[in-house]
Amino acid sequence: MANLRSSEKRNRQSLKRRARNVVVRTELKDALKAARDAVAKGDAKAAELVKSATAALARASQKGVLHSRNASRRIGRLAHALSSKAAKK
Repeated sequence: MANLRSSEKRNRQSLKRRARNVVVRTELKDALKAARDAVAKGDAKAAELVKSATAALARASQKGVLHSRNASRRIGRLAHALSSKAAKK
């Protein structure tokens, strides 16, 4: 348990940030899962879901939940998977 006022404040801040980050991370996971499933199945809405997942990744990166290079790598892999599925058809 925090003893100093500054460490108590730091603890409160970290709890608020964690709660905010959990929401962003959960939305991101849901969007990525939906996009990956749609690409794997060759769904007609795959491009739309990949676009929303890309937006979620960019948002998470902008908020500091995800490192920018990590987000960029995931966006690239999603786009590559979508384009390779489209090329196979």
